[in-house]
Amino acid sequence: MKKGILYSIRLIAVIILFQTLYFKFTAHTESVELFSKLGVEPWGRITVGIIELIAGVLLLINATAIIGAALGIMLMIGATASHLFTIGINTNNDGGLLFIMALIVLICCSIYLNENKKGVIQMLQKLSANKSKPA
Repeated sequence: MKKGILYSIRLIAVIILFQTLYFKFTAHTESVELFSKLGVEPWGRITVGIIELIAGVLLLINATAIIGAALGIMLMIGATASHLFTIGINTNNDGGLLFIMALIVLICCSIYLNENKKGVIQMLQKLSANKSKPA
């Protein structure tokens, strides 16, 4: 896949991640309601917001994009599971928009990691090598 397309995929994920931060960090009514349904308001909302901010920044930087994509996947698995099992797909009559945005981020991050398998393998090998070194 061409680099421009991969960068666009990363950018789509970043835009969605950053767009939702406003709602989390300003304690917007809808965000508070969602995290209350999950039983993790306010600490869960703020923590998820911070992790989404970190994932978005990491996705923007070429050297850390793999880590950002992996973090994005983990976040969005949690988000989609929350929608499917607790919150519901259609929240506050949004027609499933939040759920769809979570799926888009999940797909974008997954495509990016899949297209960078060599980088993922190299990173895992480095982590494994560092763990096996004596302290």
